[in-house]
Amino acid sequence: MRHETIIGWLRETDATRLEELWRRADDVRRRNVGDEVHLRGLIEISNHCVRSCGYCGLRASNRELERYRMTADEILQCVRQAVAFEYGTVVLQAGEDPGITREGVSELVRRIKAETPLAVTLSLGERSDDELAEWKSAGADRYLLRFETSNAALYDRIHPPLPGRRSDRFALLRRLRELGYEVGSGVMIGIPGQTFDDLARDVEAFAALDLDMIGVGPFIAHGATPLGQAEADALRAAAGAEQAPNTELMTYKMVALARLACPRANLPSTTALATLNLAEGRELGLTRGANVVMPNLTPAKYRAMYEIYPAKACIRETADQCHHCMKRRILSIGRKIGRGRGDSRNFKAPALQ
Repeated sequence: MRHETIIGWLRETDATRLEELWRRADDVRRRNVGDEVHLRGLIEISNHCVRSCGYCGLRASNRELERYRMTADEILQCVRQAVAFEYGTVVLQAGEDPGITREGVSELVRRIKAETPLAVTLSLGERSDDELAEWKSAGADRYLLRFETSNAALYDRIHPPLPGRRSDRFALLRRLRELGYEVGSGVMIGIPGQTFDDLARDVEAFAALDLDMIGVGPFIAHGATPLGQAEADALRAAAGAEQAPNTELMTYKMVALARLACPRANLPSTTALATLNLAEGRELGLTRGANVVMPNLTPAKYRAMYEIYPAKACIRETADQCHHCMKRRILSIGRKIGRGRGDSRNFKAPALQ
């Protein structure tokens, strides 16, 4: 797609025209990845984080948050639940936590691969080359690392680098590809100061990176952060009419455009979408290009502590309730429950894209 075409869709407000975009994205999804919706069991294994991102409730300076780090036995209990629910993948997600060690993750991955048929996705932030290589050798299949925005200045504003360390998530994503991971990334939509042009460049970056998985969701800041307060208003005012909104509609547009840019990638309909529209947000995402959902397996006693943003959807549900709800929602729109690992067709056959 041409840059101007992407911007045109991002600015589009006519419902009839947008129906054309939804139809195109859904048709590309059907032809390239089929009607199965794959379920990834999400386990939020730690809410410790050394970073001070400007919007995230897990930021290191949040002294009000009760911290936790799950034990290996607790994680494996969740993994066994994923097997019982017939999920194909578990996603181990955390803040950027040095307490989650190279050795600990390696042993955990080896046990999951030895005891279950599951694919293992890691989402543990920016880690060293040695850690990433060892985890791949241990059996990890996929790695998720969102670049959040392709605007470098905006990225630095919302993700202050650690002292003596410079973030280059594009370089890390390329390195993950070299190590043999299925590579996932994505962006936030409506970051204060983010423009329509920035979002168009994000879509182009998805294609340039040849991503196997793409997650997009609305910017929702935690109230106890700089971007949940007056600083966000100042940035939006500076962007003026070019400020991209963090709306449900804009999120659907980005899901659809991501599908058109990367036809064979796996795209989740995210929890953040459900937070904006609990009644049908996930379903609408699935009819506009998405083919994955991520039911939460995190034990109830930890879920409320993994508060990246407030009022997260389904925070009080048990894993069993979440599982049955997801299946019902998928079947209600005429789609099928995915079987097996649900590997990215882009990763398995990128030359066919």
